[in-house]
Amino acid sequence: MTKTAPLPDAAPANWVDRHAPAGLRPWLKLGRFDRPTGIWLLMLPGWQGVALACAMQGRWPDLRLLAEIFVGAALMRAAGCAYNDIVDRDIDAKVARTALRPIPAGQIRVRQAWAFVVGCSLVSLLILLTMGPLAIGLGVGSLALVAAYPFMKRITWWPQAWLGLTFNWGALLGYAAATHELSLPALLLYASGVFWTLGYDTIYAIQDLEDDALAGVKSSARRLGENAPRAILGFYAACVVLAVAAAWSGGLGLLFAPLVALYATHLWMQSHRVRIEQPVLALALFKSNTWAGLILFAALAAGAVRL
Repeated sequence: MTKTAPLPDAAPANWVDRHAPAGLRPWLKLGRFDRPTGIWLLMLPGWQGVALACAMQGRWPDLRLLAEIFVGAALMRAAGCAYNDIVDRDIDAKVARTALRPIPAGQIRVRQAWAFVVGCSLVSLLILLTMGPLAIGLGVGSLALVAAYPFMKRITWWPQAWLGLTFNWGALLGYAAATHELSLPALLLYASGVFWTLGYDTIYAIQDLEDDALAGVKSSARRLGENAPRAILGFYAACVVLAVAAAWSGGLGLLFAPLVALYATHLWMQSHRVRIEQPVLALALFKSNTWAGLILFAALAAGAVRL
């Protein structure tokens, strides 16, 4: 089988370039299926919301809900990435890391990309319709955040904060799907996730500092400059404090504590190691947030145990 060159921020041995049929590769790359970290980072707040809701009721996370959130997150992340690429196609053509994406590279036309967005969104809607009226309303409401995100890098130095509002909406949706209501613990968990994303996406933006400056694209990494590591530590500190507040207000058990300490340590190590002059390290640290999110999910689930 003929292999294609992986995109710069994809793993060299990613499954799309190694195993997918040649005709499907541009479509899978359009949806970022060659870079699954984003699927995890969109999915995990939803899992955390379910875990928090169920732990407050003294039970383990609902496996059916976790599976639905996984599939829905994968599809909506694919739709969101394709939409982002449609909007950013002229900018992407000027940035080394993104110039070979399927739309700027001419592998997929804009009209075809729109069809991809609609198809993924419709399947996600079918999943959402199984989750109850409040969750459905939250899911539909998230579209406004998704639609605005690609334009944030043009108007604010803090598009990473808007991404935090968008990517962590699943915490509210997952909680609502499990309880059919919203309460203070869910809001605190959502706020925690916003700061988490602000931290890890600032790390991610370090890769594009030079290209973003040339293209006139704004980012928190550009705004913070040499102060980025200290700011990331502050974002992560706020994230941990809010996660603890969510667990405390929800009455979770003590088994939450050792795992959230591990979560805090993981985030501290990222902020300690990050360097703005090391973009390769920044990508590795960004990807490690899959594990960070899983640790917090485990901590929230463990909070169901009352000792």
